[in-house]
Amino acid sequence: MREIVIISGKGGTGKTSVAAALAFITSDNTVMGDCDVDAADLHLILQPDILQREDFFSGVKAEIDREICIGCGKCDEVCRFDALVVEGSTYRVEPLRCEGCGYCSYVCPVEAIRLKEQNIGECYISRTRAGSYLAHSRLGIGADNSGKLVTRVKRDARLLAERENKEFIIIDGSPGIGCPVIASLSGADFALIVTEPTRSGIHDLKRVLELSQNFGIPTGCLINKNDINLEIAEEIEIFLHENGIRYSGVIPYDIDFQQALSRGQSIIEYNPERWKPFFSELWNKISEREEKL
Repeated sequence: MREIVIISGKGGTGKTSVAAALAFITSDNTVMGDCDVDAADLHLILQPDILQREDFFSGVKAEIDREICIGCGKCDEVCRFDALVVEGSTYRVEPLRCEGCGYCSYVCPVEAIRLKEQNIGECYISRTRAGSYLAHSRLGIGADNSGKLVTRVKRDARLLAERENKEFIIIDGSPGIGCPVIASLSGADFALIVTEPTRSGIHDLKRVLELSQNFGIPTGCLINKNDINLEIAEEIEIFLHENGIRYSGVIPYDIDFQQALSRGQSIIEYNPERWKPFFSELWNKISEREEKL
């Protein structure tokens, strides 16, 4: 079993469109995972039927039993997040401000404060229109610990691949270089960076490439909308060559992508004659690279 993670240094580069296209190319031998949990949208294209649903708990927040609280204010004195609010003669916790550090619980003289584990979202196992399984999730509004939720999605995808005897897992990773991206890359066999020929695109490409190299993960790069700025596209190609990064090709700017998304389709479904050969070749490049590892 080999895990391919599709990432990008910034949002909006076309990462999810590429992942959805590969889902239709590789459905016979692949499990999909959507690890862009802060803004999950792979399901909007693959339109899965949910087979399993489970609440996901992570992190804690303080809660005050106001029948026990004596209103001494010791909790408010030590809280650095201004999460304690006076109401009458007792205190309550403002959940959106609480960081779950537990200091208030430690200093409370009457043990009126407890730390409660938080339900921050839901995890799903689904079957997609492409025929493959999909591990995905929904992160609650304002919820933290998205990195832990990514880890759970990846675990579910691996268990699915083992159960269904699939050779590959394709992960639609998170954009950027933060905690969810680190969790997306953890344990991966290959990373495909999708970038665009803009100044911000090349800047963020270098940052996320440094991250994948720190993990020691073999990495390739695909330039999307390469013809909107051929000068920067050439600069990216030179940078990749100088740093020994596998150059996986380019995608020209094409209205097909917007049309496909507006219809809730992958680019393969919208215009198979044009795009199925392209993404089949891209997958061959990736899988051939994997065979050499």
